[in-house]
Amino acid sequence: MSLEQLTEGVREKVSSGGIEESVKFDLGDTGQIFLQGSGVSNEDAEADCTIKMTAEDLADLLSGELDPTAAFMGGKMQVEGDMSVAMKLGSIV
Repeated sequence: MSLEQLTEGVREKVSSGGIEESVKFDLGDTGQIFLQGSGVSNEDAEADCTIKMTAEDLADLLSGELDPTAAFMGGKMQVEGDMSVAMKLGSIV
């Protein structure tokens, strides 16, 4: 899945309301997805919480094939910054 497709997938998930805090998905060489509220972009900005994972794992997360807790516990997702923000994000994805 391309960065544009993943960005659109995140945009669809937060279209009915995101979270107030900022979150950045760091997808390594693929790029990044920054979200705050229902706004989604590919800017590389400072965020309250940064989630590092592969583009493939994010695609699985967005499709429901990968559980956020299982991804974290299995090492497929690393969280930097405010862990409570990552927990809020779990209710969206």
